[in-house]
Formats: sequence, C-alpha cells, structure tokens
Amino acid sequence: DTSLVVAALTNERRTRDVLLWLGKQPRGSLCVSEWVVSEFSAALSMKQRVGTLDSPSRAATLQIFREFVSSGVEVLAVGSSHFQAAALFADQYSLGLRAADALHLAIASDRAVTLHTLDERLARAGLAVGVRTVLL
Repeated sequence: DTSLVVAALTNERRTRDVLLWLGKQPRGSLCVSEWVVSEFSAALSMKQRVGTLDSPSRAATLQIFREFVSSGVEVLAVGSSHFQAAALFADQYSLGLRAADALHLAIASDRAVTLHTLDERLARAGLAVGVRTVLL
C-alpha cells in the first residue's frame, strides 16, 4: 500500500527496512494501483504542509516515484467495482477499516495480488477478508 512507497521515497522510521525489502523483489514483480498514485501525491502534499518536505524535495520525490513506476511497476486500474467491494469490506465495522484501506484491499482481492503494508490494522483486516496480506 501507499505506506510502503512513502517510506521508500521519503525519510521515515521504516525507510531502511522498506528499501532492503524492495531491493529483494524481482524486477517486474511489483504493482501499485492508481489509488496509490493519488495517495502518494496527497502524502507528499501533507508532508509539505507540515514542513517535513520542502517544495524542491517534493518535486524531486514525485519525479523519482514516476521513474520508479515507469521502470516496470504495473499500475492497476481502479474501477467502480473496486469501490463497491471496498464498501463491503468497510461494512465489517469490527475491522476498523478506513475507506482508503478498504479500497486497497478490494483492488488486491480483485487482482489476486499480495498486499504489502506497514499498517498493522490493514494487514489484520486483509487476512480477515481473505486478501493475501504481508506486514513488513
């Protein structure tokens, strides 16, 4: 999910762990959704608003992200069926899913891919709804 990409490309507590994990992934084995593209931009904007990322660094990080995606990372389309499935996941109130996380799970479920995340709640929810999920 987006937490991995943000940690990989900005200075965060888990950056080193994520970079080590990314370095072990075979070329062409990674994918992100169009939703991750949107969330990544929003995360960088938030970092800029709170002062942890300046404008030139934000622009450079966005460029690095674009290069990362164009280097063989598949971008998964998001459709209305994903939002409908996300609503069904979010309906399971005991999971504590936010809408964005439910959407990540719906996309991963539809495409039968493993969702890797730094978010413990998302990882637990994924397992509960039958989505292959790995907590890094």
